[in-house]
Amino acid sequence: MRKGIQKPSIPAPGEGKRGEEGYLGYLLRQAAGAYRLRVERALDDFGVTQAQFATLTMLSAYPGISNADLARLAVLTPQTVSLIVGNLEKAGSLVRRPHAVHGRIQHLDLSDSGRALLKKCRERVQKLERELTAGLSASEERAVRRWLVGVATADATG
Repeated sequence: MRKGIQKPSIPAPGEGKRGEEGYLGYLLRQAAGAYRLRVERALDDFGVTQAQFATLTMLSAYPGISNADLARLAVLTPQTVSLIVGNLEKAGSLVRRPHAVHGRIQHLDLSDSGRALLKKCRERVQKLERELTAGLSASEERAVRRWLVGVATADATG
């Protein structure tokens, strides 16, 4: 750096363009990153990442789905889902079984140990979610949820 030129200060989260005057898209990304970090920390002693938690959650909600469907549901790339499924299978948390008609398609289900792991993870994540919504009324929480769903589905309806 040249003499006499000061480096601009980087605002903390919630300040400057990282605050209420920032672009909504950036603020969503910032919030998602902060949430992901909190989830990762909460699940760290179980050895579960946020992406693995999403995978376990979607498999619990939609048993028997394929890797491709799982990638769409968990908002992950097919390559990431492949790695996660392989690791969860090695850990004994999920099982694959062949599709009744299409031999190349594998259906995925949680194993008993996968369900037990998900239950422990859910307790931690539900605590985080209660903390997130602690300052909101029930109607404010519904409005936030509606807005987030609207953001996520805007392209699907247009």
